[in-house]
Amino acid sequence: MNSDRKQVLVTGASSGIGRATVLHLSASGMRVFAACRRAEDGAALQDASATPERLTPVILDVTRQETIDACRAFIATESGGRLDAIVNNAGVGTSTPMEVVPLETVRAAFEVNVFGQLAVIQAFLPLLPRGSGRIINLGSVGAHITIPFGGVLCGSKAAFEAFSDALRMELRPLGIHVSIIQPGSIKTPAVDKTLGSVEEAISQWPEAGRARYGALFRRFSARARARETGGSEPDIVARTIHLALTAPQPQTRYPTGKDARMLTLVPRILPDRTLDFLRQKMLGLPTQFDVPREPP
Repeated sequence: MNSDRKQVLVTGASSGIGRATVLHLSASGMRVFAACRRAEDGAALQDASATPERLTPVILDVTRQETIDACRAFIATESGGRLDAIVNNAGVGTSTPMEVVPLETVRAAFEVNVFGQLAVIQAFLPLLPRGSGRIINLGSVGAHITIPFGGVLCGSKAAFEAFSDALRMELRPLGIHVSIIQPGSIKTPAVDKTLGSVEEAISQWPEAGRARYGALFRRFSARARARETGGSEPDIVARTIHLALTAPQPQTRYPTGKDARMLTLVPRILPDRTLDFLRQKMLGLPTQFDVPREPP
């Protein structure tokens, strides 16, 4: 799959990895449909692109079926009924103790990270050509190495990877490749959305939750924010996506970015208790069982 004249849809294109991917793929010669929820984000992408003639902004919210349907109809017309690849990048994250996270927050995360991804795949898969179409799904190292306070994000990414594995096997007889990108620590605006305001988050928990987790969550958030802000630039993920789109025989999984390979490898070789110790230590949390906790 060469870059020249290929037509690709990228969701979640307004910032971070999605933005870097849209700009990189269009510069490589592909025609890119950049899916954003707001028209002004699409206009900003075109302004930033060195090849705006190969970048077409489209409105798409993965949680709203009517926008998916309208986007599909538009792309089917504009592309001549053929889309060479789908890059499913849209996603949300949150960090909260499992004991106090509102169930509506969990449902909202899965709505974007799992159900919305499947809705896009179901809508656009018929446009992919047999024998050469590709689907690139943005997973996470967190699908394989869950961290404290990251159960919602890691759980939804693990579910999406399971969906992707099933899809890969189902589409094999049709000659359509499915690859999963597994970013490690990547420096994007998403870290602020995922970690948010620590004190504001703690203030919304029940009193018992603040007493149990307040000090631990502050410590975790400081370590996690430092790791992410010290991570790789989004361009490294964009280049990996380009590789997955153009390799004659793409890999099923592409760990990419800072610590990605290590974080996907160690869960396969270390016992759970050893891995728990390392995760707790890495995030500045107590490593012994039943350690007295600091006041919230």
